[in-house]
Amino acid sequence: MSASLALLGVIFLCVPALIYSQLREADSERQAILLRHAQIEGRLIAESLRPLLSEVSLGSQPVLAARLRALVGEATRVRLLLRPSGEGVAGRFYFVSAMPPLGNATLHQEPQRLSEIGVTGRLSETCAGGAPLAERYVAPDGEDRIVTSVTAVNNPTGCWVVVTEHVLSAVGALPLTRPYWQAPEIQFAAAIYVVMVVIVITVFMGVARGLRRFSRLAREIRVGGFADQNFARDHGLREVAEVAAELDRLVASLEGSARAIREAAEENAHALKTPIAVIAQSVEPLKRLVPNQNERGRRAVEMIEHSVERLNTLIPTIQRLDEMVAELMDPARQPVDLSALLNDVVDGWSDVLAGRGVVVQRRINGRAVVESSPDHLETIIENLLDNAVRFSPPGGTLRVGLRVSGKTAEMTLEDQGPGVPPADLDRIFERYYSPTGGPSTSGKDDDSVNGNDDEAHLGIGLWIVRRNAESMGGRARAENLPGGGFRVTVSFPVAG
Repeated sequence: MSASLALLGVIFLCVPALIYSQLREADSERQAILLRHAQIEGRLIAESLRPLLSEVSLGSQPVLAARLRALVGEATRVRLLLRPSGEGVAGRFYFVSAMPPLGNATLHQEPQRLSEIGVTGRLSETCAGGAPLAERYVAPDGEDRIVTSVTAVNNPTGCWVVVTEHVLSAVGALPLTRPYWQAPEIQFAAAIYVVMVVIVITVFMGVARGLRRFSRLAREIRVGGFADQNFARDHGLREVAEVAAELDRLVASLEGSARAIREAAEENAHALKTPIAVIAQSVEPLKRLVPNQNERGRRAVEMIEHSVERLNTLIPTIQRLDEMVAELMDPARQPVDLSALLNDVVDGWSDVLAGRGVVVQRRINGRAVVESSPDHLETIIENLLDNAVRFSPPGGTLRVGLRVSGKTAEMTLEDQGPGVPPADLDRIFERYYSPTGGPSTSGKDDDSVNGNDDEAHLGIGLWIVRRNAESMGGRARAENLPGGGFRVTVSFPVAG
C-alpha cells in the first residue's frame, strides 16, 4: 500500500510538470508569434506612410492626421516625431502628430514615457534605419502598451520617425503582459487538478485505513478466535460495508463449523465406544466356548480381540484429528515460548529416549516466542520426536536445535536413521503417504506420539507437522544429511 501511494504521488507530480513544460513551450511560441505579428503590422503602417512622409512639410499635418486615421486600428497607436534638418544628429525630436489624438493633459507626458523606456534615446540611431522593438510601458491614460517598431523616413524637412504601439489587452496578447499561469482559465484548471488530487489521496488513504483495520481484525481473529469480533461494525469504511458483512457471515460460518466438528468428534467417539465395549465383553464367553482343538476358531477370536484393541487406539486419535481441524478453523492463539516448550517436551520424552538408548544433544540458542496454540506446537514436537526416535539406531544421537534468524524461528530435529529416498522428501508430508507408497507399519512418518510401535501407522504424522506449521504462517521441510541421517526443519514467524 505504501508503494502504491508513493507511485501515485510520483504520478501526481509528474503530470503537472509535463503539462507545465508543454504549456511553457506553447506560451513562448505564442508570445513570439504575437510580437512578430505586431512588429510586422507596425512596419507595414510605417512603410505605407513612407511616400507621404518623403514629401510632407510641417504645414501638412492635417494630411498626415487623415492618413493616420485611415491606417490605425482599435489596438494600434501611432506617434509621429520630427527632428528638423537644421538640428543635426544630436538634435531634438518634436511630437508632430498622434493617432488616436493626444489630449492637452497627455501631450507632454507621452514623450516622457517614451524616454523612460529608452525609445527616444534610440531615435538618433533610428534615422539611419528601422528597429523592431518589444518595449512595454503604461501610457498616461492607463493603457498597457508595447512599442513594436520604430521606423525612420528622411526628407529635406528632417528625420521623420514613425513609432508604432499596440494595446496589449486589445490584441489579446496576455503572455506579453503577465505569465500564462496567471490566466483565469489556467488557474481554474489548476484548482480543479488540486481538488482532484486531494479527493483521490483522501479516498486512497481511507481505503488504506480500512484495509489496515481489516488486517488488524483478521489478525485478532486468527490469534484470539472469533469471540467479539465484527468486520461490519469495526471496519470504519462505508465503501467496503458489503465486503465486511460477507466476511462476518464467513466468520460466523467457520465458527459454527468448528463448533459442529468438535461436537461431532465427541458424539462419534462416544457412539463408537459403546459397541466396541459390547464386542470386547462378548469376546470373553466366545473364548471359553471355542475348544482348544479348534485352532481356526481360536484364531478368529484372537483377531477380533486384536481389532478391538486397534479400534480403542484409533478412536482417540481420530477424535483428536477432528478437534485439531476445529482448532485450525477457530484457533486460540497466544504468545508461546517455543524454547521453553521444546525443552519441556524433550524432558518428558527422557524415559522413551533412554529406553531406546538414544542420546539427545540440544542446541537451543536464545528465546523464541511465537503466536500459536501450545497444543499445536506440542503436537509438532512430539510427532517429530516420535518419528526420529523410531528410526534412530540404538545408541544413536538425536540433535534438537532451535535458533532465531530475523523474524523467523527455526526448529530442527536430526537423527542417524537411514534417511528417505530423495524422490520422497517432499511427499512424506502428504497425508497417508509413506516411502513404501501408502499406509504401512514402517516408513518415515507416523501418527503415534507416545513411542508405542504397536500402534497403527496411518502415515499422517508429518502431514500433521506441516499442516500445523502452515496454519501459523510457518513451513516444514525435510532433507537427508550428507554423512547419513535425516533432518526435519520447521520454521515459525516470531511474535511481534
